[in-house]
Amino acid sequence: MCDTCGCGEQTHSHENGHEHTRTVRLEHDVLARNNHLAEHNRAWLDVRGIFTVNLMSSPGAGKTTLLEHTARHLCARMPVGVVEGDQETMRDADRIAASGARAVQINTGTGCHLDATMVARALTQLEPETGSIVFLENVGNLVCPALFDLGEHSKVVIMAVTEGEDKPIKYPHMFRAADLVLLNKVDLLPYLEFDLDACLGYIRRVNSRAQVMQISATTGRGLDQWNAWLTDRMAVVQR
Repeated sequence: MCDTCGCGEQTHSHENGHEHTRTVRLEHDVLARNNHLAEHNRAWLDVRGIFTVNLMSSPGAGKTTLLEHTARHLCARMPVGVVEGDQETMRDADRIAASGARAVQINTGTGCHLDATMVARALTQLEPETGSIVFLENVGNLVCPALFDLGEHSKVVIMAVTEGEDKPIKYPHMFRAADLVLLNKVDLLPYLEFDLDACLGYIRRVNSRAQVMQISATTGRGLDQWNAWLTDRMAVVQR
C-alpha cells in the first residue's frame, strides 16, 4: 500500500460499513486536493509556455533510455527539463543530466507514484525556462500514477513488448488515461511470442482515442515520429 495516498485500501474488506465509508471519503479528499494543486501547476506552466509530459510505465519498460535519446535530440533546439521519480537512488537523474537536460530527482520512499505537490516542489527547484519542455518520469507502476493529475499537458504510457500483449486489458485505467502509447523494444519482436495485433486491439478496446507508436529506444526506430509528436503538441501549448 502506498503511504502517500493509501492506494490499495479500497481492495480490503471491512466488516464495519462506517470504516469503508471513511476510507472512500479520505481517498476522495486526497484526490480532490491533488487535482486542485495540479490545476495550479498547469496554470503556472501555461503562463510560461512550458510543455509538460507525464511519462508512465511499469519498471524496465524503457522510460529513462527513451528520455536520454529524446533529450539529446531536443537539447540542441530548446531547454529540456526532467523530473525523475523513483523510490530510491539518483541513478536515473544522473543519466538524464549526462544527456544534456536539467534534471531533478524525487525519491518517493515507499510511495508508488508522483503527485502534484511533489511536482510543484520539483518545478521550483528545476526552474524550467519559458518556452521549454519538461518531462515527468513517473515511478514505475501501472496502477497508481494513472489516478494522479500532475498538471501535465499530455500523458504518455510506455509499454515494452517483453511485458506481454495483455497489459492494456490487465491495467485498463493506465491505458485509458493515455494520449499516446509507445510500444517499445519492438526490435525484440522476432525473438518473442508476442501477438502484436492482439495488443493493438486491446489498446483500442480500452482507449480508442490514443495514438500508438511502435518504437525502439535502443535502436532509434520510430523516434523521429515520437519527436514530431512532441513538436506538434508543444506548438499547441506555446501558440
